[in-house]
Amino acid sequence: MLTIIGVLIIVAIVSLLMMGKTSPILAMSCIPLIGALIAGFSFSEISEFFEAGILKVTKVGVMFLFAILFFSILKELRTFDPLIKAMISVTRGNVIIVSVITAIVAALVHLDGSGAATFLIIIPAFLPLYRQLGMSPYLMLLLMVGSMGVMNMVPWGGPLGRASAVTGIDAATLWQHIIPVQILGVLGMVFFAVIMGMREKGRITRAQALGTTPFEQDYMGEDFGPEVLSNEPKSKFFWFNISLVIGAIVCLAFGLFSAPYVFMLALSLLLLVNFPNPKDQMEMINRHAPQALSMVAIIFAAGAFLGVLSESGMLDSIARDLINILPNSWVANIHVAVGILGVPLDIFTSTDAYYFALLPIIQEVAATADVSADSVVYAMAIGNNAGTFVSPFSPATWLAMGLAGIDMGRHLRYSFGWIWLFSLYILVVGFFLGLYY
Repeated sequence: MLTIIGVLIIVAIVSLLMMGKTSPILAMSCIPLIGALIAGFSFSEISEFFEAGILKVTKVGVMFLFAILFFSILKELRTFDPLIKAMISVTRGNVIIVSVITAIVAALVHLDGSGAATFLIIIPAFLPLYRQLGMSPYLMLLLMVGSMGVMNMVPWGGPLGRASAVTGIDAATLWQHIIPVQILGVLGMVFFAVIMGMREKGRITRAQALGTTPFEQDYMGEDFGPEVLSNEPKSKFFWFNISLVIGAIVCLAFGLFSAPYVFMLALSLLLLVNFPNPKDQMEMINRHAPQALSMVAIIFAAGAFLGVLSESGMLDSIARDLINILPNSWVANIHVAVGILGVPLDIFTSTDAYYFALLPIIQEVAATADVSADSVVYAMAIGNNAGTFVSPFSPATWLAMGLAGIDMGRHLRYSFGWIWLFSLYILVVGFFLGLYY
């Protein structure tokens, strides 16, 4: 019963988001409530589910609130204009080169294993460049999440840490065998970026014939203002502002402070130096608050969605029942079969459910065919990680939606097929490296 209701909740929300029939807040707050009531949970139990889910996303929500205010004010001060002009000059406005650089930079920045930090560092810097060249922000996210999915398999990242906790195998030991997969995965992303860059170049040409660009067609965020980039920032404190950005990135990269506190302090210093008058400070906050608050609301709605499905046991039930429908003849290959379905499963189960509920079951079943625990981890982790930041279960994904000014439904339609195909590529790489048997 829980499995059926859980699947119906997920299918309903994903379908409505992909079709653009409702807002994320409405879908993720109301549909799980209806499902939980049908499942027989009381109002007090549902309230507990909600509170548990909200706690899981509070840190991301607070971070987003201050980060979007920080970067929005920097954008208004034209802090990034000289950088964007320099990047256009270096790439010579070549769409293919920009695509490749996006994939490479995302892989390098995501070495820290934090999706939220990677989005916060890259999107504000690259989005104006994509806008200037007319490239789609959905392409930027696609290239980023592919590279991030490859690099997410580091021992200090969430997936291998969870797998280590379940199997008892040291995360660093698991990672040593995955390193070649990551190297070939990044090279595969570079090749993929070239292909997608060529595709985007043709799309830009066709759009320009109609007097528009893919960026203008796809971007849903706040207005960028004038088209012309300026060599002269609006603020006389340009170098201080740049230093503030670098300082925030360093704090994020080395974990010197909690991420929400980093952006709270950065925003405070930015306002203090550039706008000494308290009235001017509040005016800047009020000007950029609508975008920040709307996305914070979506993040908390996602927390409600995640809380109801996880705390009610629906996600665990989905994971267990999935095993029961697989043919017995698949036992020796069950871990590979789950790896192949890793990206779709990321939409139907959270990362915690995938590793803490599904992995132990797969490990136990595969052990009857003498498949080792590490082989099970390799197949499931390699097959699943590419889809981490396509899933609506990831709070960091919603953070990226807000920063890039795009829609979750369209992100799913644009990226899901490509990311699943890419995950199959790295899964095949792991097969030829002998990781699964």
